[in-house]
Amino acid sequence: MQAFIDAYKDALSKYADFSGRLSVGGYWRFFAVNLVIGVVLYVLGLAASIFLILYLLYSLALIIPGLAAAVRRLHDTGKSGWYLLISFIPIVGFIVLIVFLASAGQTEPNEYGPPPTV
Repeated sequence: MQAFIDAYKDALSKYADFSGRLSVGGYWRFFAVNLVIGVVLYVLGLAASIFLILYLLYSLALIIPGLAAAVRRLHDTGKSGWYLLISFIPIVGFIVLIVFLASAGQTEPNEYGPPPTV
């Protein structure tokens, strides 16, 4: 559980840092924590509108860190952050992007920096 919290804190501490690399585990732990928080706020929002407002604010606040984490994850695989735009291709683009984000990173330094430690 602590690894999930650490990955979440690490991603938020690099709020708008689009440079560097992020490990596959670090990215998916950050994604999982965001998903859980979002689902909880949304479900609570169905019962009380204040939670729906919190859900919307949380979602807006996490757009930039989510994009930054995805770009750093793509950097770890040796790809440019511009590959995020592939998700605009209906159905296929989204699947390809998930494959890129789930792929193992390069073990040696690349043009985006040294391999991530986490």
